[in-house]
Amino acid sequence: MSDVFISYARSTEAQAKQITEALRALGYDVWRDDELPAHRTYADVIEERLKAARAVVVLWSADAARSQWVRSEANRARDEAKLVQLRLDPTALPMPFDQIQCADLANWAGEADHAGWRKIVASIAGLMGASAPTPAALSTAPAATAPPDKPSIAVLPFTNITGGKDEDYFADGMVDEIVTALSRFPALFVIASGSSLAYRDDARGPSDIARELGVRYILDGSVRRSGPRVRISVKLADAIEGAQVWAERFDGEMEDVFALQDAVAEAVAGQLAPAIHAADTRRARERPTSDLTAYDLYLRALHRELDFSPEAIHDTIALLDQALERDPDFARALAFAALMHSIPELLGTSATPEESYRLALELGRRAMSTGSDDDQVVGIVSHVLLWAGEDIKAADTLAERAIALNPRSSFVWWVSGSVKLFDGRPALAIEHWATHLRLDPRSVYQAFITGGTGLALVLMGRLEEALPRLREAVQLLPHHPFHLIGLTAAYAHLGRVDEAKAPLSRLTARQIAYVLGLLRDAGHREIVRSGLALAGADV
Repeated sequence: MSDVFISYARSTEAQAKQITEALRALGYDVWRDDELPAHRTYADVIEERLKAARAVVVLWSADAARSQWVRSEANRARDEAKLVQLRLDPTALPMPFDQIQCADLANWAGEADHAGWRKIVASIAGLMGASAPTPAALSTAPAATAPPDKPSIAVLPFTNITGGKDEDYFADGMVDEIVTALSRFPALFVIASGSSLAYRDDARGPSDIARELGVRYILDGSVRRSGPRVRISVKLADAIEGAQVWAERFDGEMEDVFALQDAVAEAVAGQLAPAIHAADTRRARERPTSDLTAYDLYLRALHRELDFSPEAIHDTIALLDQALERDPDFARALAFAALMHSIPELLGTSATPEESYRLALELGRRAMSTGSDDDQVVGIVSHVLLWAGEDIKAADTLAERAIALNPRSSFVWWVSGSVKLFDGRPALAIEHWATHLRLDPRSVYQAFITGGTGLALVLMGRLEEALPRLREAVQLLPHHPFHLIGLTAAYAHLGRVDEAKAPLSRLTARQIAYVLGLLRDAGHREIVRSGLALAGADV
Protein backbone atom coordinates (compact mmCIF):
# COMPACT_ATOMS: atom_id res chain seq x y z
CA MET A 1 0.00 0.00 0.00
CA SER A 2 1.02 3.64 -0.53
CA ASP A 3 2.82 5.93 1.91
CA VAL A 4 0.82 9.00 0.89
CA PHE A 5 -2.83 9.43 -0.14
CA ILE A 6 -3.70 12.58 -2.14
CA SER A 7 -7.18 14.08 -1.63
CA TYR A 8 -8.28 16.85 -4.02
CA ALA A 9 -11.09 18.25 -6.16
CA ARG A 10 -11.10 17.32 -9.85
CA SER A 11 -10.73 20.96 -10.89
CA THR A 12 -7.22 20.98 -9.34
CA GLU A 13 -6.03 17.78 -11.01
CA ALA A 14 -3.02 19.53 -12.60
CA GLN A 15 -1.76 20.67 -9.19
CA ALA A 16 -2.50 17.24 -7.69
CA LYS A 17 -0.40 15.61 -10.39
CA GLN A 18 2.43 18.10 -9.81
CA ILE A 19 2.48 17.41 -6.06
CA THR A 20 2.23 13.66 -6.62
CA GLU A 21 5.25 13.64 -8.92
CA ALA A 22 7.25 15.85 -6.56
CA LEU A 23 6.63 13.48 -3.64
CA ARG A 24 7.48 10.45 -5.76
CA ALA A 25 10.75 12.13 -6.70
CA LEU A 26 11.51 12.25 -2.96
CA GLY A 27 11.06 8.48 -2.77
CA TYR A 28 7.48 8.25 -1.44
CA ASP A 29 4.90 5.78 -2.77
CA VAL A 30 1.97 8.09 -3.59
CA TRP A 31 -1.61 7.22 -4.57
CA ARG A 32 -4.37 9.37 -6.02
CA ASP A 33 -7.61 8.41 -7.70
CA ASP A 34 -6.35 8.44 -11.30
CA GLU A 35 -5.15 4.91 -10.50
CA LEU A 36 -8.56 3.41 -9.76
CA PRO A 37 -8.79 -0.15 -11.12
CA ALA A 38 -11.60 -0.83 -13.59
CA HIS A 39 -12.90 -3.92 -11.75
CA ARG A 40 -13.23 -2.44 -8.25
CA THR A 41 -15.93 -0.32 -6.64
CA TYR A 42 -14.79 3.31 -6.33
CA ALA A 43 -15.72 3.78 -2.68
CA ASP A 44 -14.16 0.46 -1.62
CA VAL A 45 -10.82 1.32 -3.21
CA ILE A 46 -10.81 4.83 -1.72
CA GLU A 47 -11.53 3.50 1.77
CA GLU A 48 -8.88 0.81 1.46
CA ARG A 49 -6.19 3.22 0.27
CA LEU A 50 -7.16 5.88 2.79
CA LYS A 51 -6.93 3.44 5.68
CA ALA A 52 -3.55 2.03 4.60
CA ALA A 53 -1.84 5.38 3.91
CA ARG A 54 0.54 6.72 6.55
CA ALA A 55 -0.08 10.33 5.50
CA VAL A 56 -3.11 11.94 3.81
CA VAL A 57 -2.33 15.16 1.94
CA VAL A 58 -5.46 17.27 1.39
CA LEU A 59 -5.32 19.91 -1.34
CA TRP A 60 -7.81 22.57 -0.24
CA SER A 61 -9.42 24.77 -2.91
CA ALA A 62 -12.81 26.37 -3.42
CA ASP A 63 -14.14 23.19 -5.02
CA ALA A 64 -12.48 20.94 -2.42
CA ALA A 65 -14.12 22.90 0.40
CA ARG A 66 -17.50 22.17 -1.22
CA SER A 67 -16.73 18.50 -1.89
CA GLN A 68 -18.28 15.98 0.49
CA TRP A 69 -15.67 13.43 -0.62
CA VAL A 70 -12.70 15.66 0.18
CA ARG A 71 -14.21 16.64 3.54
CA SER A 72 -14.89 13.01 4.38
CA GLU A 73 -11.33 11.97 3.50
CA ALA A 74 -9.90 14.90 5.48
CA ASN A 75 -12.05 14.06 8.49
CA ARG A 76 -10.92 10.41 8.42
CA ALA A 77 -7.29 11.53 8.23
CA ARG A 78 -7.79 13.97 11.11
CA ASP A 79 -9.34 11.26 13.28
CA GLU A 80 -6.38 8.98 12.56
CA ALA A 81 -3.80 11.76 13.19
CA LYS A 82 -2.29 11.60 9.71
CA LEU A 83 -3.68 14.75 8.08
CA VAL A 84 -1.36 17.08 6.13
CA GLN A 85 -3.07 20.18 4.72
CA LEU A 86 -2.12 22.61 1.98
CA ARG A 87 -3.99 25.49 0.39
CA LEU A 88 -4.14 26.08 -3.39
CA ASP A 89 -6.19 29.29 -3.32
CA PRO A 90 -7.39 31.88 -0.76
CA THR A 91 -10.63 30.00 0.04
CA ALA A 92 -11.31 29.73 3.77
CA LEU A 93 -10.95 26.19 5.09
CA PRO A 94 -14.15 24.54 6.33
CA MET A 95 -14.55 23.76 10.04
CA PRO A 96 -12.85 22.13 11.90
CA PHE A 97 -9.93 22.08 9.48
CA ASP A 98 -9.45 25.83 9.83
CA GLN A 99 -8.08 25.11 13.31
CA ILE A 100 -5.22 22.97 11.94
CA GLN A 101 -1.92 24.14 10.47
CA CYS A 102 -2.13 24.48 6.68
CA ALA A 103 0.73 25.15 4.26
CA ASP A 104 0.25 27.78 1.55
CA LEU A 105 1.06 26.46 -1.94
CA ALA A 106 -1.14 28.92 -3.86
CA ASN A 107 1.78 30.18 -5.97
CA TRP A 108 4.04 27.13 -5.83
CA ALA A 109 5.73 26.38 -9.15
CA GLY A 110 7.73 23.34 -8.06
CA GLU A 111 10.53 25.08 -6.15
CA ALA A 112 12.19 22.67 -3.72
CA ASP A 113 13.05 25.51 -1.33
CA HIS A 114 9.54 27.00 -1.22
CA ALA A 115 8.52 27.58 2.43
CA GLY A 116 5.14 25.91 2.05
CA TRP A 117 6.61 22.91 0.24
CA ARG A 118 9.29 22.46 2.89
CA LYS A 119 6.52 22.42 5.53
CA ILE A 120 4.62 19.69 3.62
CA VAL A 121 7.74 17.56 3.18
CA ALA A 122 8.66 17.91 6.86
CA SER A 123 5.13 16.94 7.99
CA ILE A 124 5.10 13.83 5.82
CA ALA A 125 8.56 12.85 6.99
CA GLY A 126 7.43 13.23 10.60
CA LEU A 127 4.45 10.94 10.02
CA MET A 128 6.78 8.41 8.41
CA GLY A 129 9.02 8.45 11.48
CA ALA A 130 11.97 9.88 9.61
CA SER A 131 13.66 13.20 9.15
CA ALA A 132 12.65 15.33 6.21
CA PRO A 133 14.50 14.47 2.98
CA THR A 134 16.92 17.08 1.70
CA PRO A 135 15.11 19.04 -1.01
CA ALA A 136 16.55 18.29 -4.40
CA ALA A 137 16.50 20.42 -7.49
CA LEU A 138 13.46 18.79 -8.98
CA SER A 139 11.43 19.58 -12.06
CA THR A 140 7.97 18.99 -10.66
CA ALA A 141 5.82 20.85 -13.15
CA PRO A 142 3.12 18.87 -14.97
CA ALA A 143 4.30 16.93 -17.99
CA ALA A 144 4.62 19.16 -21.01
CA THR A 145 2.06 19.04 -23.77
CA ALA A 146 3.83 19.11 -27.11
CA PRO A 147 3.03 22.31 -29.05
CA PRO A 148 1.12 21.68 -32.28
CA ASP A 149 2.81 21.90 -35.65
CA LYS A 150 1.58 25.46 -36.25
CA PRO A 151 2.09 28.76 -34.41
CA SER A 152 0.42 28.32 -31.00
CA ILE A 153 -0.50 30.97 -28.48
CA ALA A 154 -2.22 31.54 -25.15
CA VAL A 155 -3.50 34.98 -24.15
CA LEU A 156 -3.06 35.40 -20.39
CA PRO A 157 -5.32 37.58 -18.21
CA PHE A 158 -4.76 41.26 -18.85
CA THR A 159 -3.96 43.39 -15.82
CA ASN A 160 -6.74 45.81 -14.96
CA ILE A 161 -4.79 49.01 -14.26
CA THR A 162 -8.00 50.99 -13.85
CA GLY A 163 -8.39 49.37 -10.44
CA GLY A 164 -11.27 47.72 -8.65
CA LYS A 165 -12.34 44.10 -8.94
CA ASP A 166 -15.63 45.24 -10.43
CA GLU A 167 -13.68 46.29 -13.53
CA ASP A 168 -12.03 42.88 -14.05
CA TYR A 169 -14.89 41.73 -16.25
CA PHE A 170 -13.91 44.39 -18.84
CA ALA A 171 -10.30 43.23 -18.96
CA ASP A 172 -11.50 39.60 -19.16
CA GLY A 173 -13.88 40.53 -21.95
CA MET A 174 -11.00 42.11 -23.82
CA VAL A 175 -9.01 38.88 -23.55
CA ASP A 176 -12.04 36.86 -24.66
CA GLU A 177 -12.60 39.02 -27.73
CA ILE A 178 -8.93 38.94 -28.73
CA VAL A 179 -8.85 35.14 -28.35
CA THR A 180 -12.03 34.87 -30.42
CA ALA A 181 -10.51 37.05 -33.12
CA LEU A 182 -7.25 35.08 -33.15
CA SER A 183 -9.08 31.75 -33.23
CA ARG A 184 -10.52 32.69 -36.62
CA PHE A 185 -7.07 32.50 -38.19
CA PRO A 186 -6.60 28.89 -39.40
CA ALA A 187 -2.83 29.40 -39.31
CA LEU A 188 -2.91 29.71 -35.50
CA PHE A 189 -3.57 27.28 -32.65
CA VAL A 190 -5.18 29.33 -29.88
CA ILE A 191 -5.91 28.25 -26.30
CA ALA A 192 -9.45 29.25 -25.35
CA SER A 193 -9.96 32.24 -23.09
CA GLY A 194 -11.53 30.14 -20.31
CA SER A 195 -8.24 28.35 -19.71
CA SER A 196 -6.20 31.52 -20.20
CA LEU A 197 -8.18 33.46 -17.60
CA ALA A 198 -7.65 30.68 -15.05
CA TYR A 199 -4.03 31.88 -14.77
CA ARG A 200 -4.94 35.18 -13.13
CA ASP A 201 -2.58 35.85 -10.20
CA ASP A 202 -0.43 32.84 -11.18
CA ALA A 203 3.12 33.67 -10.09
CA ARG A 204 4.79 31.29 -12.53
CA GLY A 205 6.69 32.59 -15.52
CA PRO A 206 5.53 32.40 -19.15
CA SER A 207 7.66 29.34 -19.90
CA ASP A 208 5.99 27.24 -17.16
CA ILE A 209 2.49 28.26 -18.22
CA ALA A 210 3.27 27.70 -21.90
CA ARG A 211 4.66 24.26 -21.09
CA GLU A 212 1.51 23.34 -19.18
CA LEU A 213 -0.79 24.55 -21.96
CA GLY A 214 1.29 23.16 -24.82
CA VAL A 215 1.93 26.44 -26.66
CA ARG A 216 5.00 28.32 -27.85
CA TYR A 217 3.87 31.91 -27.56
CA ILE A 218 2.38 33.84 -24.64
CA LEU A 219 0.59 37.16 -25.01
CA ASP A 220 -0.04 39.24 -21.91
CA GLY A 221 -0.87 42.85 -21.34
CA SER A 222 -2.87 45.46 -19.51
CA VAL A 223 -6.01 47.52 -19.96
CA ARG A 224 -6.46 51.05 -18.66
CA ARG A 225 -9.75 52.92 -18.89
CA SER A 226 -9.96 56.65 -18.25
CA GLY A 227 -13.31 58.15 -19.08
CA PRO A 228 -13.90 57.61 -22.79
CA ARG A 229 -10.26 56.61 -23.41
CA VAL A 230 -8.86 53.10 -23.31
CA ARG A 231 -5.26 51.92 -23.64
CA ILE A 232 -4.24 48.31 -24.35
CA SER A 233 -0.57 47.40 -23.85
CA VAL A 234 0.56 43.96 -25.01
CA LYS A 235 3.74 41.88 -24.99
CA LEU A 236 4.32 38.77 -27.06
CA ALA A 237 6.94 36.30 -25.74
CA ASP A 238 8.45 33.16 -27.19
CA ALA A 239 8.18 31.02 -24.07
CA ILE A 240 10.42 28.27 -25.43
CA GLU A 241 13.29 30.63 -26.27
CA GLY A 242 12.53 32.85 -23.27
CA ALA A 243 12.63 35.99 -25.40
CA GLN A 244 10.27 38.88 -25.95
CA VAL A 245 9.23 38.89 -29.60
CA TRP A 246 7.20 42.06 -29.80
CA ALA A 247 5.48 44.74 -27.73
CA GLU A 248 2.99 47.41 -28.65
CA ARG A 249 0.57 49.93 -27.18
CA PHE A 250 -2.84 50.76 -28.60
CA ASP A 251 -4.81 53.88 -27.66
CA GLY A 252 -8.31 54.85 -28.66
CA GLU A 253 -11.79 55.91 -27.68
CA MET A 254 -14.27 53.55 -26.02
CA GLU A 255 -16.49 53.85 -29.07
CA ASP A 256 -13.63 52.30 -31.08
CA VAL A 257 -12.87 49.47 -28.63
CA PHE A 258 -13.62 46.81 -31.25
CA ALA A 259 -11.18 48.45 -33.64
CA LEU A 260 -8.57 48.24 -30.87
CA GLN A 261 -9.30 44.53 -30.42
CA ASP A 262 -9.00 44.08 -34.17
CA ALA A 263 -5.67 45.88 -34.23
CA VAL A 264 -4.23 43.76 -31.41
CA ALA A 265 -5.41 40.48 -32.93
CA GLU A 266 -4.15 41.37 -36.40
CA ALA A 267 -0.78 42.57 -35.13
CA VAL A 268 -0.17 39.41 -33.07
CA ALA A 269 -1.25 37.18 -35.93
CA GLY A 270 1.04 39.14 -38.23
CA GLN A 271 3.99 38.37 -35.97
CA LEU A 272 3.17 34.67 -35.87
CA ALA A 273 1.86 33.93 -39.34
CA PRO A 274 2.68 36.56 -41.99
CA ALA A 275 0.97 34.52 -44.68
CA ILE A 276 -2.56 34.82 -43.21
CA HIS A 277 -5.00 35.55 -46.00
CA ALA A 278 -6.89 38.82 -46.29
CA ALA A 279 -10.24 37.02 -46.08
CA ASP A 280 -9.39 35.60 -42.65
CA THR A 281 -8.32 39.04 -41.50
CA ARG A 282 -11.67 40.45 -42.61
CA ARG A 283 -13.58 37.80 -40.66
CA ALA A 284 -11.50 38.48 -37.55
CA ARG A 285 -12.56 42.14 -37.74
CA GLU A 286 -16.30 41.49 -37.55
CA ARG A 287 -17.92 43.46 -34.76
CA PRO A 288 -20.52 41.83 -32.51
CA THR A 289 -22.27 45.17 -31.86
CA SER A 290 -21.77 48.89 -32.38
CA ASP A 291 -23.22 49.79 -28.96
CA LEU A 292 -20.58 49.70 -26.25
CA THR A 293 -23.07 49.72 -23.38
CA ALA A 294 -24.87 46.73 -24.91
CA TYR A 295 -21.54 44.98 -25.20
CA ASP A 296 -20.72 45.78 -21.56
CA LEU A 297 -24.08 44.28 -20.46
CA TYR A 298 -23.42 41.20 -22.60
CA LEU A 299 -20.06 40.62 -20.89
CA ARG A 300 -21.73 40.88 -17.48
CA ALA A 301 -24.33 38.32 -18.57
CA LEU A 302 -21.64 35.85 -19.65
CA HIS A 303 -20.03 36.03 -16.22
CA ARG A 304 -23.28 35.73 -14.31
CA GLU A 305 -24.60 32.69 -16.19
CA LEU A 306 -21.68 30.50 -15.15
CA ASP A 307 -23.18 30.10 -11.65
CA PHE A 308 -26.01 28.08 -13.29
CA SER A 309 -28.61 28.56 -10.59
CA PRO A 310 -32.19 29.79 -10.99
CA GLU A 311 -31.12 33.17 -9.62
CA ALA A 312 -28.15 33.40 -11.99
CA ILE A 313 -30.29 32.57 -15.03
CA HIS A 314 -32.85 35.21 -13.99
CA ASP A 315 -30.12 37.84 -13.64
CA THR A 316 -28.53 36.79 -16.95
CA ILE A 317 -31.82 37.23 -18.82
CA ALA A 318 -32.31 40.67 -17.25
CA LEU A 319 -28.84 41.80 -18.39
CA LEU A 320 -29.41 40.48 -21.91
CA ASP A 321 -32.79 42.19 -22.11
CA GLN A 322 -31.07 45.50 -21.30
CA ALA A 323 -28.42 44.83 -23.96
CA LEU A 324 -31.05 44.06 -26.59
CA GLU A 325 -33.03 47.18 -25.73
CA ARG A 326 -29.97 49.17 -26.80
CA ASP A 327 -29.07 47.01 -29.81
CA PRO A 328 -31.94 44.77 -31.02
CA ASP A 329 -29.69 43.27 -33.73
CA PHE A 330 -26.81 42.22 -31.43
CA ALA A 331 -26.58 38.63 -32.73
CA ARG A 332 -24.60 37.07 -29.87
CA ALA A 333 -26.86 38.63 -27.23
CA LEU A 334 -29.92 37.39 -29.17
CA ALA A 335 -28.50 33.86 -29.33
CA PHE A 336 -27.50 33.86 -25.66
CA ALA A 337 -30.93 35.16 -24.62
CA ALA A 338 -32.52 32.41 -26.72
CA LEU A 339 -30.42 29.84 -24.87
CA MET A 340 -31.48 31.18 -21.48
CA HIS A 341 -35.16 30.97 -22.45
CA SER A 342 -34.75 27.43 -23.85
CA ILE A 343 -33.87 25.78 -20.51
CA PRO A 344 -36.92 26.34 -18.27
CA GLU A 345 -37.50 22.63 -17.70
CA LEU A 346 -33.82 22.06 -17.02
CA LEU A 347 -34.08 24.06 -13.80
CA GLY A 348 -37.84 23.92 -13.38
CA THR A 349 -38.04 27.72 -13.15
CA SER A 350 -40.80 28.53 -15.67
CA ALA A 351 -44.52 28.30 -15.02
CA THR A 352 -45.12 28.53 -18.79
CA PRO A 353 -42.40 26.49 -20.54
CA GLU A 354 -44.25 26.55 -23.86
CA GLU A 355 -44.10 30.35 -23.89
CA SER A 356 -40.40 30.20 -22.96
CA TYR A 357 -39.71 27.84 -25.86
CA ARG A 358 -41.65 30.06 -28.25
CA LEU A 359 -39.60 33.08 -27.19
CA ALA A 360 -36.33 31.08 -27.38
CA LEU A 361 -37.01 29.99 -30.95
CA GLU A 362 -38.02 33.51 -31.97
CA LEU A 363 -34.82 34.96 -30.50
CA GLY A 364 -32.80 32.18 -32.14
CA ARG A 365 -34.27 32.98 -35.56
CA ARG A 366 -33.45 36.67 -35.08
CA ALA A 367 -29.88 35.78 -34.06
CA MET A 368 -29.39 33.64 -37.17
CA SER A 369 -30.79 36.34 -39.43
CA THR A 370 -27.99 38.71 -38.39
CA GLY A 371 -25.19 36.35 -37.31
CA SER A 372 -25.38 33.25 -39.48
CA ASP A 373 -21.65 33.40 -40.24
CA ASP A 374 -20.66 33.77 -36.55
CA ASP A 375 -19.65 30.34 -35.23
CA GLN A 376 -20.66 31.22 -31.67
CA VAL A 377 -24.14 32.33 -32.73
CA VAL A 378 -24.64 29.20 -34.82
CA GLY A 379 -23.37 26.97 -32.01
CA ILE A 380 -25.62 28.57 -29.39
CA VAL A 381 -28.68 28.29 -31.61
CA SER A 382 -27.96 24.57 -32.12
CA HIS A 383 -28.23 24.25 -28.32
CA VAL A 384 -31.48 26.21 -28.37
CA LEU A 385 -32.99 23.70 -30.78
CA LEU A 386 -31.77 20.83 -28.60
CA TRP A 387 -33.13 22.13 -25.29
CA ALA A 388 -36.41 23.31 -26.83
CA GLY A 389 -37.06 19.79 -28.10
CA GLU A 390 -36.87 20.70 -31.78
CA ASP A 391 -35.53 18.50 -34.60
CA ILE A 392 -32.30 16.99 -33.27
CA LYS A 393 -30.95 16.61 -36.80
CA ALA A 394 -31.37 20.33 -37.38
CA ALA A 395 -29.51 20.99 -34.12
CA ASP A 396 -26.72 18.65 -35.23
CA THR A 397 -26.50 20.34 -38.63
CA LEU A 398 -26.00 23.70 -36.95
CA ALA A 399 -23.41 22.26 -34.55
CA GLU A 400 -21.44 20.84 -37.49
CA ARG A 401 -21.76 24.14 -39.33
CA ALA A 402 -20.32 25.97 -36.32
CA ILE A 403 -17.32 23.62 -36.34
CA ALA A 404 -16.83 24.19 -40.07
CA LEU A 405 -16.96 27.97 -39.55
CA ASN A 406 -14.25 27.89 -36.88
CA PRO A 407 -12.70 24.52 -35.95
CA ARG A 408 -10.23 26.27 -33.63
CA SER A 409 -13.04 27.54 -31.38
CA SER A 410 -13.32 25.43 -28.23
CA PHE A 411 -16.93 26.52 -27.70
CA VAL A 412 -18.27 24.85 -30.86
CA TRP A 413 -16.81 21.47 -29.83
CA TRP A 414 -18.48 21.77 -26.41
CA VAL A 415 -21.82 22.51 -28.08
CA SER A 416 -21.45 19.67 -30.57
CA GLY A 417 -20.67 17.19 -27.81
CA SER A 418 -23.96 17.96 -26.08
CA VAL A 419 -25.93 17.52 -29.28
CA LYS A 420 -24.18 14.23 -30.03
CA LEU A 421 -24.98 12.91 -26.55
CA PHE A 422 -28.72 13.36 -26.90
CA ASP A 423 -28.71 12.25 -30.53
CA GLY A 424 -27.61 8.78 -29.40
CA ARG A 425 -23.85 9.04 -29.99
CA PRO A 426 -22.29 9.21 -26.49
CA ALA A 427 -18.82 8.02 -27.58
CA LEU A 428 -18.63 10.81 -30.16
CA ALA A 429 -19.85 13.28 -27.54
CA ILE A 430 -16.92 12.33 -25.28
CA GLU A 431 -14.56 12.70 -28.24
CA HIS A 432 -15.82 16.19 -29.08
CA TRP A 433 -15.55 17.27 -25.44
CA ALA A 434 -11.96 16.00 -25.43
CA THR A 435 -11.24 18.29 -28.39
CA HIS A 436 -12.82 21.16 -26.48
CA LEU A 437 -10.56 20.48 -23.49
CA ARG A 438 -7.46 20.30 -25.68
CA LEU A 439 -8.25 23.81 -26.92
CA ASP A 440 -9.40 24.97 -23.48
CA PRO A 441 -7.64 22.82 -20.81
CA ARG A 442 -9.10 24.83 -17.91
CA SER A 443 -12.55 25.25 -19.38
CA VAL A 444 -15.31 27.06 -17.49
CA TYR A 445 -17.54 24.22 -18.76
CA GLN A 446 -15.49 21.57 -16.95
CA ALA A 447 -18.27 20.67 -14.51
CA PHE A 448 -20.79 20.30 -17.35
CA ILE A 449 -18.36 18.11 -19.28
CA THR A 450 -17.60 15.98 -16.22
CA GLY A 451 -21.31 15.31 -15.67
CA GLY A 452 -22.03 14.92 -19.38
CA THR A 453 -19.25 12.37 -19.69
CA GLY A 454 -20.69 10.53 -16.69
CA LEU A 455 -24.12 10.37 -18.33
CA ALA A 456 -22.54 9.26 -21.62
CA LEU A 457 -20.76 6.41 -19.79
CA VAL A 458 -24.06 5.34 -18.22
CA LEU A 459 -25.61 5.15 -21.70
CA MET A 460 -22.61 3.08 -22.82
CA GLY A 461 -23.01 0.66 -19.88
CA ARG A 462 -19.77 1.71 -18.18
CA LEU A 463 -21.39 2.37 -14.81
CA GLU A 464 -18.40 2.13 -12.46
CA GLU A 465 -16.50 4.65 -14.58
CA ALA A 466 -19.50 6.96 -14.59
CA LEU A 467 -19.98 7.16 -10.81
CA PRO A 468 -17.01 9.36 -9.75
CA ARG A 469 -17.67 11.82 -12.59
CA LEU A 470 -21.37 12.10 -11.78
CA ARG A 471 -20.72 12.49 -8.05
CA GLU A 472 -18.28 15.30 -8.70
CA ALA A 473 -20.62 17.02 -11.16
CA VAL A 474 -23.49 16.92 -8.66
CA GLN A 475 -21.26 18.58 -6.07
CA LEU A 476 -20.25 21.33 -8.49
CA LEU A 477 -23.66 21.86 -10.13
CA PRO A 478 -26.29 20.68 -7.63
CA HIS A 479 -29.18 22.08 -9.70
CA HIS A 480 -28.38 20.20 -12.93
CA PRO A 481 -30.85 17.34 -13.55
CA PHE A 482 -28.65 15.51 -16.12
CA HIS A 483 -26.12 14.71 -13.44
CA LEU A 484 -28.71 13.77 -10.80
CA ILE A 485 -30.53 11.50 -13.25
CA GLY A 486 -27.30 9.89 -14.46
CA LEU A 487 -26.17 9.26 -10.87
CA THR A 488 -29.55 7.77 -9.92
CA ALA A 489 -29.53 5.42 -12.91
CA ALA A 490 -25.90 4.37 -12.37
CA TYR A 491 -26.43 3.51 -8.70
CA ALA A 492 -29.69 1.67 -9.42
CA HIS A 493 -28.29 -0.47 -12.23
CA LEU A 494 -25.35 -1.39 -9.99
CA GLY A 495 -27.81 -2.65 -7.37
CA ARG A 496 -27.09 0.23 -4.98
CA VAL A 497 -30.72 1.30 -4.75
CA ASP A 498 -30.44 2.97 -1.33
CA GLU A 499 -27.72 5.27 -2.65
CA ALA A 500 -29.80 6.00 -5.76
CA LYS A 501 -32.64 7.46 -3.70
CA ALA A 502 -30.66 10.52 -2.55
CA PRO A 503 -30.13 12.09 -6.01
CA LEU A 504 -33.61 10.96 -7.07
CA SER A 505 -35.17 12.88 -4.17
CA ARG A 506 -33.77 16.14 -5.60
CA LEU A 507 -35.51 15.72 -8.95
CA THR A 508 -39.02 16.74 -9.93
CA ALA A 509 -41.32 14.70 -12.14
CA ARG A 510 -41.16 17.51 -14.72
CA GLN A 511 -37.37 17.40 -14.87
CA ILE A 512 -37.36 13.61 -15.27
CA ALA A 513 -39.90 13.76 -18.08
CA TYR A 514 -37.93 16.56 -19.76
CA VAL A 515 -34.62 14.68 -19.75
CA LEU A 516 -36.22 11.44 -20.95
CA GLY A 517 -37.75 13.42 -23.80
CA LEU A 518 -34.36 14.83 -24.77
CA LEU A 519 -32.88 11.33 -25.21
CA ARG A 520 -33.77 10.64 -28.84
CA ASP A 521 -32.40 7.08 -28.86
CA ALA A 522 -35.02 4.62 -27.56
CA GLY A 523 -32.43 2.24 -26.12
CA HIS A 524 -30.69 5.00 -24.19
CA ARG A 525 -34.01 6.33 -22.96
CA GLU A 526 -34.87 2.88 -21.61
CA ILE A 527 -31.53 2.58 -19.80
CA VAL A 528 -32.27 5.80 -17.92
CA ARG A 529 -35.99 5.09 -17.42
CA SER A 530 -35.42 1.61 -16.04
CA GLY A 531 -32.70 2.88 -13.69
CA LEU A 532 -34.99 5.56 -12.35
CA ALA A 533 -37.78 2.98 -11.93
CA LEU A 534 -35.47 0.69 -9.95
CA ALA A 535 -34.77 3.63 -7.63
CA GLY A 536 -38.49 4.14 -7.08
CA ALA A 537 -39.40 6.82 -9.62
CA ASP A 538 -42.87 6.66 -11.17
CA VAL A 539 -41.81 6.56 -14.84
